[in-house]
Order: sequence, then structure tokens, then C-alpha cells
Amino acid sequence: MSNLKFISLVVMAAFYILAGISHFRIPKFFLAITPPWVPAPEKVNILVGIIEIVLGVGLLIPATQSYAAMGIIALLIAVFPANVYHFQKARRKGKDVIGTTIRLPIQLLLIYWAYTFIV
Repeated sequence: MSNLKFISLVVMAAFYILAGISHFRIPKFFLAITPPWVPAPEKVNILVGIIEIVLGVGLLIPATQSYAAMGIIALLIAVFPANVYHFQKARRKGKDVIGTTIRLPIQLLLIYWAYTFIV
């Protein structure tokens, strides 16, 4: 693995580990963007946080790297409706519309980034 790819891997792993930790440190943020149709939002928030941490760590283990990358892709697809909901909510309130708009296509870039680590 090249140095650049290794750095990319470590950055991605750190990104998901820190995102997962954020679910525990600032749950109000995540609960506020959780669509109303999600059952037991507090439990889902905790579960997503755990999944992000596990997948981030999994990226750093050569034997689980590909599986973790596939899991990240699945997770990004699974949480996409929450990002759409967050965008719609922001648009209704007239707050953070640009940020939530940019976030939607970034999901595709994050999916591609994870895909590059599927061996």
C-alpha cells in the first residue's frame, strides 16, 4: 500500500471513529436530524455510533479492512434518508441550507472513498 493510500486509510478510520464517538458526546445533534419514522431514536443513535467505531477500527485491521469498507458503504446508504430529512428540515427553517445541500453529494464521495479499500 502506498503512503498516500495508507494516510487516506488512517484518515478515514479516524473520521468514522470520531463520528461514532460524537453519537455519544452530542446525541442531541443526531437525535435532532433523525427522521420521525425511525423507531427508538436514542437506541438507533447509540447503535449507529457503535457501528461507526467498529467499522473505523475494522479499517485498520488488514483482515477486516474490505469488510469494514463494505459496512461503511452500507451504513452510508442506510443513513442517507436522515441526511435528506436534515436537508428538508433545514430548508423549512431557512438555516444551514447550504451545508445540508452540500452534504448530500458528499455521501457519494464517501461511498467511493470506502470503495477504494475493498480489495
